[in-house]
Amino acid sequence: HRAYHALPDFSAPTGEPTGALYGVVSMLLRIIEELKPDYLVACYDLPEPTIRHAAYSAYKAKREKTDDDLVAQIERSREIFRVLGIPIYAEPGYEADDVLGTIAATTKKNKQLQVIIASGDMDTMQCVDDDRVLVYTLKKGINDTVLYDEAKVRERFGFPPNLIPDYKGLRGDNSDNIPGIVGVGEKTATEIITNFGSLEEIYRTLKKDEERFLAVGIKPRMIKLLKENEEEALFSKMLATIETKVPIHFELPKLHWREAIDVNATLNLFSELGFRTLSARVKSLLEIRESVTTATANDANPVEVSKASILLWLLESERTNATYEDIVDYGRAFYGTDQFSLIFDRLYKQVAAEATLKKVYEDIELPLIPVLNELSQTGIKLDVPYLERLGKTMHTELETLEADIYKLAGTTFNINSPKQLSVVLFDTLGLKPKNQKKTALGQRSTKESELEKIKDEHPVIPALLRYRELQKLVSTYVDALPQGVSPDGRIRTTFLQTGTTTGRLSSRDPNLQNIPTRTEESRAIRRAFVASPNKVMVAIDYSQIELRIAAIMSHDAKLMDIFKRGEDVHTGVAVRVFGVGADEVTSEMRRKAKVINFGILYGMGVNALRANLGAETSREEAQSFLNAYFNTFTRLADYLEETKLFARQHGYTETLFGRRRHFPGIRSSAPFIKAQAERMAINAPIQGTAADIIRLAMSQVAAYLKRENLEKEVKMLLQVHDELIFEMPEELLARVVPNITKVMTGILSAEKNQGVPLGSSNA
Repeated sequence: HRAYHALPDFSAPTGEPTGALYGVVSMLLRIIEELKPDYLVACYDLPEPTIRHAAYSAYKAKREKTDDDLVAQIERSREIFRVLGIPIYAEPGYEADDVLGTIAATTKKNKQLQVIIASGDMDTMQCVDDDRVLVYTLKKGINDTVLYDEAKVRERFGFPPNLIPDYKGLRGDNSDNIPGIVGVGEKTATEIITNFGSLEEIYRTLKKDEERFLAVGIKPRMIKLLKENEEEALFSKMLATIETKVPIHFELPKLHWREAIDVNATLNLFSELGFRTLSARVKSLLEIRESVTTATANDANPVEVSKASILLWLLESERTNATYEDIVDYGRAFYGTDQFSLIFDRLYKQVAAEATLKKVYEDIELPLIPVLNELSQTGIKLDVPYLERLGKTMHTELETLEADIYKLAGTTFNINSPKQLSVVLFDTLGLKPKNQKKTALGQRSTKESELEKIKDEHPVIPALLRYRELQKLVSTYVDALPQGVSPDGRIRTTFLQTGTTTGRLSSRDPNLQNIPTRTEESRAIRRAFVASPNKVMVAIDYSQIELRIAAIMSHDAKLMDIFKRGEDVHTGVAVRVFGVGADEVTSEMRRKAKVINFGILYGMGVNALRANLGAETSREEAQSFLNAYFNTFTRLADYLEETKLFARQHGYTETLFGRRRHFPGIRSSAPFIKAQAERMAINAPIQGTAADIIRLAMSQVAAYLKRENLEKEVKMLLQVHDELIFEMPEELLARVVPNITKVMTGILSAEKNQGVPLGSSNA
């Protein structure tokens, strides 16, 4: 239940909801990693009424009906415990807490055994027994945990664990609808319990010597409430007391949990549920050294693994960067085999059954494999001495900023510690951001968006923002990049063909697609990437490719007309939306048109549009602008709605070439998850088509260079979003650049581009 509400609506590749299951397995693995148990058992609630319902029909009556998705995952979780070899205990008429309490009680004679109850229900703390029975529970979310022994329970409540039911007898429990004594609050209940003990002792004392209550500060009104509600208090205590004599036959598992687990069944189930990272954690816990990898040489070569990874990714876009082990796990789970060759055949047949997917695989992905391998081997030259000089300048400024921050704050602290920074800003300096956000662990957030809210309230804030900006550039790029340079002076990245759900390429170790350009310092870092001696670097990129694709895919005549005429798209949109001539378009009009042009492609709503247009824009103005845009480009508006509807009906969207991106969250019952999936679905066909085009361009440019025997002289170095970067002798520029540009802009046939040209620019 905690995991269901704490985590997003994750879904398995099959569409099955898995958020709660993912959380449960994460917590279970954390229990194993932290507590290192010898034995594990799981206790379940059952849907039938319990002994408490029989005694009190309103027990837990305030709780809402459990969501169907949660019920389904509760049932499915039994299978997880089964494959993990963890026995399950449950008994009709009793709650899981009662079963847990009974197990804790029945093991009391075994002096060698320590029992730890892992539960999100604080009622279980009444079972704590010195350090023999402990409770491991959650403070916040599913990661912030605490282990309670008897001393810690006393520290929290002020009385021992066995008096928790007595406390609830007085205070009640709103979550379980236990009444207690109406009018007795937390503080008073604690004072009464700590002074007089159990309810039975409280009432014995009250009947003998009422003055003792007055002597410790209990007011007459409270004494009156106690007298009038003895029956309600004792009844509430009964409801709150965990039963420790449930008629179950408990016995310690015969096998250590590590010996009981069915490893193959577990990995198969996790693969079916899409739990790749959790599979890796299980393997790590069990110290599985991936014996299957020894079969790779005989069963599959790296190229075949790459192909299988692509096939799996085309079928299920969420399965990015699948390894040999991932593919074998998938085969076990869905095809009932761990033979790579059989799995490959099944994957290929599934892809080949869809004509468009087959074309994506054969025409786009297969030709790209050797191109990416070549890029990864070529690398790009880095001017290390230049970066070292840049680093000295930046480190000097960082030291100055650090001293300034301490002076402005009036104290020294770890600037990089969010917790310490939070204390300095919000306690010491008393700054208060409007609608202050908190982190997942409940701490006051100090991220950039929160600091921006108060940047005009104290001079330390601009200094902090500048420090963070500079420090990130230094640590991520200036200091880090030289460490990855090979003896030949070049730095190499690994391009990931199946690294994103969108179809975009990604890179890692290091990520050279993410070198920033926004500030002068970040542009200075880009200047560290240089051409080899006697060569120049050339960047050729697609101009506003996603807007062109939006025009093509939507068949919006007015948007297509802008590109056919060769107009600046933002000016052209401003002309049509504001109803003015091209020479009357102001810079502000063009800016607004640019904001909405790109915002529309990402599902931007009126509030986001207003925020991006600027603080001076009212919601009404933003809505009016949005209406004017869609009233002008009516076919584009219809296309975006049709895309959402298609995604809702099919669970995926398609690019112009037939590549699919799946959206399990689009059928979520959680409105924000569904809305997020719909926003992504709007952009997916457009962004995915742009990705297909750049992939095709890379392969076709490589083919052109090979045909012209230019492979040794002209090198493709990087692909960054819609841009290809080359290195070539200066004397070849006039001949080669126009031809590469022609290849890139000619990717779409006349039938596909609807007369909308693919524009480009080079530098």
